[in-house]
Parts: sequence; structure tokens; C-alpha cells
Amino acid sequence: MSNTNPIIVGLDIGTTKIAAIAGRKNEYGKLEILGFGKASSNNSVQHGQVLNIDNAVLAVKEAMAACRQSNPSLNISEVYVGIAGHHIKSLQTRGDLVRQEMEMEISQADVDKLIADQRKTYIPAGDQIIDVIPQEFNVDNFQNIKNPIGYSGVKLGANFHIITGDKYAIRNITRAVNRSELSIKDIVLQPLASADAVMCDHDLEAGVAILDIGGGTSDLAVFHEGILKHTAVIPFGGENITNDIKTGLGVLKSQAEAMKVQFGSALSQEAKANAIITIPGIRGMQPKQVGVKTLSQIIQARMSEILDFVIYHLKQVGMDNKQLNGGIILTGGGSQLKHLLQLTEYQTGLNARIGYPNEHLSSGYIDELTKPMYATCIGLILKGYSDFERKKKEFVTSNAEFSIKVPEQFKAPEVTIVADEFPEETPVPPATMEGRKSIWDKLKDSIYDIFKEEDDTELK
Repeated sequence: MSNTNPIIVGLDIGTTKIAAIAGRKNEYGKLEILGFGKASSNNSVQHGQVLNIDNAVLAVKEAMAACRQSNPSLNISEVYVGIAGHHIKSLQTRGDLVRQEMEMEISQADVDKLIADQRKTYIPAGDQIIDVIPQEFNVDNFQNIKNPIGYSGVKLGANFHIITGDKYAIRNITRAVNRSELSIKDIVLQPLASADAVMCDHDLEAGVAILDIGGGTSDLAVFHEGILKHTAVIPFGGENITNDIKTGLGVLKSQAEAMKVQFGSALSQEAKANAIITIPGIRGMQPKQVGVKTLSQIIQARMSEILDFVIYHLKQVGMDNKQLNGGIILTGGGSQLKHLLQLTEYQTGLNARIGYPNEHLSSGYIDELTKPMYATCIGLILKGYSDFERKKKEFVTSNAEFSIKVPEQFKAPEVTIVADEFPEETPVPPATMEGRKSIWDKLKDSIYDIFKEEDDTELK
């Protein structure tokens, strides 16, 4: 079966990186990775939007060149592209279709016509509809139907979640891809692509929120009872944390990023109070020393702000209590921060876990590709196969056999910064959120010790 399936390429144009992954399903329905590459975004993308098209074209070409280098047999001309950014909005609509041939069963053509009619929904000038996602269907008096195909009735209706974006932002992405000698098969909202890569049917049934923490934005998708209930784009991501560290500690951006990755923690209470990071001086200047705890306090402040947005959106759709039994799934590059799960559970009151895209990959995959930062690319390939299996688009199949090699960029060592530990003057309290002494409790203990010493002196 794998020899007759098409090769589908996912292209993730992010704020910090551009990644391309080519994959094909095997006879077991698992993805075989046939090629992959990545490149720096080259300051061409900010908050998910392509601002410098020339630099974006260079970055896309570099990522695609690395993808082809990993497998010279690949012939790539079409890609599925992810989209995010501040300009993304969503709205809820209702649509109905009165069927003329009521004796016949409802078909996929009826559903497609109902969805196509929603693309005529009025939206503000300057916006463009990216996707129309049906939620609950109803046929005559039968409500809350997930799949109406096979039912009989006069009136077919549904609630819809419509995703829109700024047409100029979409145009810039299209131009950057087209000028890279590629054509766009479809544009997909990034949190929905990431959700496909890290979720299973049990997650959909239980109810879950997907938080994709990217470089420029954090994207949220909320599912309940198998239905997409809400999407939102939070205007902060990993790049904001890096800039906070750069500004707060007065270091270079590359140093701030290295510190965040190597020593950063989303929970300052878990950081070692006696650990010091030594940063090399610039052009003969003295090295700078920064406390790991100070670094973690900066990271926690920004991550708490992102999670406050998550709580706000969950409350808006009534999902902030016990409705999401599946909890929150964290994915994207920012999800790899140490102790982020603990902070998420403490702040939201929901269970949390990291979403890895390896569930959909066949055996023998490269370990690098199981990182959450590649969930969007894997999800884009899965979206392409959904279109292929439902015959929504035409694809060119291939029966070629491939072998891939790991590009050098995946083998490059990371920048390292030295951290030293010094003897502590006072013991560090246990690293748990519960049972931790408050500042007032510590102050009371200190006052008690002072008076105890005075009493001992008087007794002597």
C-alpha cells in the first residue's frame, strides 16, 4: 500500500525556524519520514507573519534544500503550509440546507454543499476565510449528530467554527512559497495541525486543550466531545521569553536563548539558589555572572502570562472546570522548558502532559523528529492524507523506494554556557508547590529565633 500512496510535504513557517518534512503512509497507516530539513527564519517572520518576503524566500529555499539533501530522490513541488499570527480570528455560525430529494439518504455531497455555503458568510473587509469546520449536525428533529451521512430527512443543519485571517498576511505567505518554486496545496491553522499530530481518539472524547508554544505566538485549540469548540492565538511565545532574558539580564540574544534552553525553568522555586551562570564577556570585557534562580523568575513571569490567557479563553467557552478530562497537551518548541508541566497544572488546575508526534510515525524514525517543535509539520502531512483519503484533492502517487540520511544541521552541537554551584548558606526548601513556607512564615521563624536567643542569654 505504501508504494501507491502520495508523498506529502508539511512546511512550518515559524518565527524562529522554517521546517519541512516529507512523509508517506505505509501499509499500517503509519508515516514513513522520507526527508526533512530546517533553517533559521532569518528575521523574516514576526509573530507568525511573513514581513520580509525576500528573506523568507531564502529561508524556505534553505529548508527545502536541506530536505532534498537528506533524500536526493525526492521531487517536491507542492506543500501544505501552516499559518498562525495575531491576525487569526474565529467565529461561530449556523447553516441549514433544505434538500429537494428527501427520499434519498444524505450524502457527502450534501455535507460539502452545506460547508461551501458557509464560505459566503460575511466577514470584515480585509479578512479571508481559511477554514470552515463543522461541529454538531442536525437532521430535521435529530440533534447533536457527529456524522449525518446515511440519515434521511428534509433539513440538514450544522453549527460551524469559521477561521479567518488577514488576506495580506496570507498573501505574503503565498508569495514567499511560490517564489521558492513551490505551490501551496492548502493552508492549515497551526494549532489544528499540531492537534492532529499529538492527539488520539481518547483525547477527543475526554476533552482536551492543545497549547502549541511557538516562537512568536502560542496557539490554542479546545476540543470537547469530539468537537472543536474554540481556537485562539496568544500573542506571546518563546521569542518573547528570550527577549525578556536579553533585556532583563543585559546579554546578547544568542546567549539569552542558550541560557533559556540549558538552564531555564518555568518554576523559579525549582531553580537552584546557589547555581551561577558565567557568560563570556564581549570584546575583552569581564565575564558576567547570573543566578539560575533569577533566570527562572524571568521565564516564569512570561509563562504565567501565557497561561493566564489560556485560562481566560477556557472560561469564555465554559471549559475551565472539570469539562476537559484530558487536561492540557503542551507542544511546540516552548513546551520543552523544564518544570512547565508543574507550572501549568498549578496555575490552571488541569492535568498537563507534553504532546509528542511519534504516535503517528512508523518505526525507524529519527529521534530529532519526535520533538514537540515538529508536531505542526507532522500534522500538516496528516491533514494532506485526510484530504487524500476523502478524495478532496488530487495527488500524484509514487512507487519509488527511498533512503534518507540525517542532514548535518541536525548533528551540530549546541552553544554551551558554564554554570557553577557554590555552597549554600541556608538549606533549600523541598521543591514542591505544596507545603512550602510563605515569606511571612519564614519571617515569624526568624523573629522567634531572635527572642529565643535573648531568653537563653537571660537564663545564663
